[in-house]
Amino acid sequence: MGEEVSNKTEPEDSVPKEHNSSVQETELEKPEPPNDKVTPPSPAAAQEVADHASKKDTEESLDKDAMLARVVTEKRLALVKAWEESEKTKAENRAYKRLSAVGFWEDSKKASVEAQLKKIEENLEKKKAEYVEKMKNKVAKIHLLAEEKRAVVEAQKREEFIDLEETASKFRSRGDTPRRFFACFSG
Repeated sequence: MGEEVSNKTEPEDSVPKEHNSSVQETELEKPEPPNDKVTPPSPAAAQEVADHASKKDTEESLDKDAMLARVVTEKRLALVKAWEESEKTKAENRAYKRLSAVGFWEDSKKASVEAQLKKIEENLEKKKAEYVEKMKNKVAKIHLLAEEKRAVVEAQKREEFIDLEETASKFRSRGDTPRRFFACFSG
């Protein structure tokens, strides 16, 4: 990926520059055609050659500087990418940790609520059993009271029968008829 970035940042004419500089070097090294008259170089020509040499040095240093800048840029981009990946991994780990904590919290809360529900159900079962016992006791008391009342009614019935039998025996012994009973028949 760094190569792609460097290819994008590298100017397209950088290859021809290197080629141009080597062409210039070969042109400088070519011997001049033979001339019958050899003239000593003029001071302006010497200045031109010195300027040309300094241009050559500056071009090479510019190429080196551009290459170093490219390397520094690639290194910086690589460091940024590594930092980004590291931070993403840290963020993912933090999120996983938080999700795990939320899951644990949810499980513990559910368990707590289920325990409370079970406790409430047990209490309700106890209360239900107590109420069932109370109701059975009430039913038993009612049954006992009913038996007592039946016994009282039976006792009163027997007493009435005894009283009636005594009264009837009195009537028999006297030969009278009861007045209340035959009041509608007696005239």
